[in-house]
Amino acid sequence: MPILKTRAVTAPTLFAILLLFGVSVYGQTSPEIAFTVSMPRPHTHLFDIDVSIKRGPAATAPNEELLVMPVWTPGSYLVREFERNVQDFTTTDAAGKPLNWEKINKNTWRVVTNGSRDWRATYKVYANELSVRTSELNSSHAYWNNANLLMYLEGFLTSPSTVRVVAPDVWKVATGLPGVPGQRNTFRAENFDVLYDSPFEVSNFKSILFNVKGVPHRIVIDGAGNYEPERLRRDVQKIVETQVELMGGEIPYRDYTFILHLRSNTGGGLEHANSTSLGYSPFGFAITRGDRLTSASPNAAEAQRDYRGFLSLVSHEFFHLWNVKRIRPDALGPFDYTKENYTKLLWVAEGITDYYSDLTLRRAGLITDGDFIGATARAIQALQNTPGRLVQSVEESSFDAWVKFYRPDENTINSQVSYYDKGAILGLLLDLEIRKRSNGAKSLDDVMRTLYTEFFKKNRNYTPADFQKAAEAAAGGSLEDFFANYVRGREELNYNAAFEAVGLRLETTLLGANNQPLERINFGADLRQDQDRVMVTRVYAGSPAYDQGLNTGDQIVALDNVRVTRDFFNARIAEKKPGDIINLTIFRFDELSTLLIKLGGRTDGTFRIVPLPSQTEAQKRMLRGWLGG
Repeated sequence: MPILKTRAVTAPTLFAILLLFGVSVYGQTSPEIAFTVSMPRPHTHLFDIDVSIKRGPAATAPNEELLVMPVWTPGSYLVREFERNVQDFTTTDAAGKPLNWEKINKNTWRVVTNGSRDWRATYKVYANELSVRTSELNSSHAYWNNANLLMYLEGFLTSPSTVRVVAPDVWKVATGLPGVPGQRNTFRAENFDVLYDSPFEVSNFKSILFNVKGVPHRIVIDGAGNYEPERLRRDVQKIVETQVELMGGEIPYRDYTFILHLRSNTGGGLEHANSTSLGYSPFGFAITRGDRLTSASPNAAEAQRDYRGFLSLVSHEFFHLWNVKRIRPDALGPFDYTKENYTKLLWVAEGITDYYSDLTLRRAGLITDGDFIGATARAIQALQNTPGRLVQSVEESSFDAWVKFYRPDENTINSQVSYYDKGAILGLLLDLEIRKRSNGAKSLDDVMRTLYTEFFKKNRNYTPADFQKAAEAAAGGSLEDFFANYVRGREELNYNAAFEAVGLRLETTLLGANNQPLERINFGADLRQDQDRVMVTRVYAGSPAYDQGLNTGDQIVALDNVRVTRDFFNARIAEKKPGDIINLTIFRFDELSTLLIKLGGRTDGTFRIVPLPSQTEAQKRMLRGWLGG
């Protein structure tokens, strides 16, 4: 059962007191709210939804009531307009007599109840999009997030509700909600924040079970693939055990469900209080050589999917049960489901979670030091190759997630920085800074445990100032320069100042003869082979291509008057020298033209994190403490 208390407040107001006692903003006692989710014809992708509203005989009811469909689901910071999938809305009173209703805005239905204490509404929802944030119904399974399907009664988000599932007999039901005793496939949520935080999988799924400290966990798998059940059980259990110990040994839920969809058309994960939804390639469980890991960031490369990438995804989503679901940033709970909920703390909520995802795997013994260090070097290189890091701060990235992060375009690389990617690196740098200042006595682990104790356990959300204060308490002094320069500001990160504490350094250049840096060609654009056309997909700000007029969407026809493919073009560019001038023949909007581009040079190569030539015992001790927990 999710441990979500009544809707969190930061001050004891009369409004909050009314909510705690189940009284709505209209002064009405909470009605019984019961949903039935049916799927009589799964192949149509249409869910049948029935919502029943019942008040006791002594209760009074208004003449009009509002049903509201959420426009977003927590954990995915984009207004997705779920109401667009609603059709065939009808309402009746307790005797079955039709009631008048009117849709008054994009996601609100006004029902004229004429004071009826008991009434119901029915509607259908089209669901044919399998992702961790949306819903899908077809002949093989049903999966849904309740924010996609279930409307709430205006003024009663704190009210309890039940959900009864009517599904084909051969299908089973999995959700994090507790069952209602004596009622088959019926589940109860203590309020709508809990309801909207509890997805459902209904199918003939397979289950893998394990316990941690006597608490049951299950992996519910829809689909087939090349996973090994016993290895999966063992390794996911290690992740759970490692993170439970990291956070102080307390398990803040009664059970936990991993919902895993093995499909080629989905991916990623979404966190919930006592469950998570995961999507992964059916045959992405092979163990490959090398030190690749797959971040949980939506921008992670599909080509890097392997078994350890899957474990990194599991680790990321599981850590969210503390960081976000219980350690809640200022605006993330209680939620307004009708509009954006802005916060500057997604770099903590998502980025630091991403940092801990791979650090957990190292501490659990599921990857090596080299795996973790290698993945860190590549993450740093990816950030340094993002011109937008100098344009947008990580706080700005967090705040603007609603309008930018999930809507990337050709200029994203030049104007934005990912709060996942930079946030994870900031988590690492902050962790090492705290360890250095405290001589290894404190770490970012202590910050997370403090936030859990001082905010979640006291039913409070934390602010950016609260997070900085908790970090400073662990470090034993001011971290104002760190937060001003790197979190609120756009200064370049000082990696080696942090890595020195654990006896490491970041190398960023390729060395040739006499240990001199090797200069490489800098063109500055990414290309895609689209059948017989070579298309420009991205142009990097500050590069020769950008400064001399190449645009995203241009088709490159020829290089120095020779027709090209992408591979041929890249091979010929690699043969050039900095300062060479190339002649590009391009189509832009079906008009043929030429560009003369003077190539630049750069000395950055593959980033590596390597040991210092000599390490002190203190550095070795802190390195072991960092990677070993």
